[in-house]
Amino acid sequence: MDGNRRYSKQHNLIDGAGHRVGFSSLMSMLRYCYELGVKYVTIYAFSIENFKRSPEEVQSLMDLMEEKIEGLIKEESIVNQYGVRVYFIGNLKLLSKPVRLAAERAMDATAKNSKAVLLICIAYTSTDEISHAVHESCEEKWDEVKVLDDCETKDEKNIIDVADIERHMYMAVAPDPDIIIRTSGETRLSNFLLWQSSSCLLYSPSILWPEIGFRHLDS
Repeated sequence: MDGNRRYSKQHNLIDGAGHRVGFSSLMSMLRYCYELGVKYVTIYAFSIENFKRSPEEVQSLMDLMEEKIEGLIKEESIVNQYGVRVYFIGNLKLLSKPVRLAAERAMDATAKNSKAVLLICIAYTSTDEISHAVHESCEEKWDEVKVLDDCETKDEKNIIDVADIERHMYMAVAPDPDIIIRTSGETRLSNFLLWQSSSCLLYSPSILWPEIGFRHLDS
């Protein structure tokens, strides 16, 4: 969802206003997707790299995320209208406590929804996801080895393979994407779903995220 800050500067909006307009665009795009029968939608809401921005901007974004996450579980929200299950994908312990708790409440509140799935990547990078998956795979295999009577026993089941890593990915709850849409004309993945995107299409419209509309999906 690139271009919120640039949109704000172009239109002489106050700080943070571009992200609010961008959120409105997101709600419209989600509605289009669910009306078209798209079951899985993944959004890149906040990269781990974004924590390097100024403390004021990071706090502003955290406050906005908490507000919008809480809004997701209101009765009239798009999540309840379309029966959407929400997952928050990433290193959630890096989030502020209010945002983390809001994310946990949203996941709990939508756990029984099954018509569609919204995956929100927050405090996420693909390299962190892969590192996490490898670490968890090693821990799992080590626990299996420790219960053996003979630790010298060599067993192929105790060798980490791709299936082990994929099972421990944050994104293991969803299939690999068919297409990635990145606005602002950017063609880099910027550490997003690197493991899962080897066979998917990349669509890079030149518009800023707040300007995206149905015509861009239809094209």
